[in-house]
Amino acid sequence: MKLTILGCGTSTGVPIIGCQCATCLSTEPKNSRTRASVLIETNGPEGSNNKQNLLIDTSTDLRTQALRAGLSRVDAVLYTHPHADHIHGIDDLRAFNMRQDGAIECFGSERTITQIRSSFSYIFSEGYNQSWTPNLTTTIVDAPFRAAGVEVIPIEIFHGKATIYGYRIGDAAYLTDCSGLPEESIEKLQGLKLLILGALRHAPHPTHMTVKEAVEASAILAPERTVLTHLGHNLEYATENSALPRGIELAYDTMEIEL
Repeated sequence: MKLTILGCGTSTGVPIIGCQCATCLSTEPKNSRTRASVLIETNGPEGSNNKQNLLIDTSTDLRTQALRAGLSRVDAVLYTHPHADHIHGIDDLRAFNMRQDGAIECFGSERTITQIRSSFSYIFSEGYNQSWTPNLTTTIVDAPFRAAGVEVIPIEIFHGKATIYGYRIGDAAYLTDCSGLPEESIEKLQGLKLLILGALRHAPHPTHMTVKEAVEASAILAPERTVLTHLGHNLEYATENSALPRGIELAYDTMEIEL
């Protein structure tokens, strides 16, 4: 299984439009962050050599990310929650539909799937007569399920006052937009080789972990490796990365991790 960080930025992306801070003006490629999303290349169903692609969230920058990664197939999408930066690239899934000649499965919580079907009703309305809409199926999940040939475990996490999903696939877990972990979710996250965890900035935020809080959560979960994502422009890559404890690092767009 291979994971690719398609995007590791917060909802504004980095650089932020009009911002003149050092990170936003930086020429270091690792300071350029599209909106958060990850691609997981699986081995497909057991006994099969048919690799499949599992996408977590359709970020606002999906088209740019797909072109950059050379992505030409998406077999399923896992949605963490229905905020704009995580779902507004959904229309770009139609390009994969055209290549694959079939529907793409989309999974998420009841709240997330309901919001997606409402916000993008043209995709799911039988009475919509225009062409070139994505061909998607939606499934509400609240327990382990299979997607792209692998078992996926939804992990409830706090995003401010809301409860959203992270996901565990094998020995890896992806927890973006996280402000806290319920006790029962901590139990589901034991024995990880890889934890990808949101860490927005150093200053406190009502709906996201700070870097310090993410480091503390990593210490509790004790994965072999932790990668921090959903990063704001307050975090300059080289400076911040060098200050992190061993085994914890900042993500960057196009980062690849083999498991």
